[in-house]
Amino acid sequence: MTEPKLTRLELQIMEALWTRGERSIRDIQESFPEPKRPAYTTVQTIVYRLEEKGAVRRVKKVGNFHIFGAAISRDAAQRRLIDELLSLFGGHTQPVMARLVESGKLTLKDVKEAEKALRKLERKDTSQ
Repeated sequence: MTEPKLTRLELQIMEALWTRGERSIRDIQESFPEPKRPAYTTVQTIVYRLEEKGAVRRVKKVGNFHIFGAAISRDAAQRRLIDELLSLFGGHTQPVMARLVESGKLTLKDVKEAEKALRKLERKDTSQ
């Protein structure tokens, strides 16, 4: 199954569920900082869209409201975003890496960790 494509607001709602666990729509709405807090009905609409996409699920009903939980992992959503980003560059990682370096968002420590992961992957591939 491919992971659903998520908008920025959908990702922010998912982040509330990933970090705080299962929540009501009101709890999700109140997790946004006050000056940029979307209206309750906006959050409700987005949560229902996320449910249709299979990204959230209704966990239980308490009184007359539902509790929602994440149905996809943060890792799966991040993989989808990265794959989409790379597709914009024809699958080439070099322009993305260059931009990360230029912006100061890619550190030498990050590169060393990536190198370690690549070596581990290479060892795994040669042992198969």
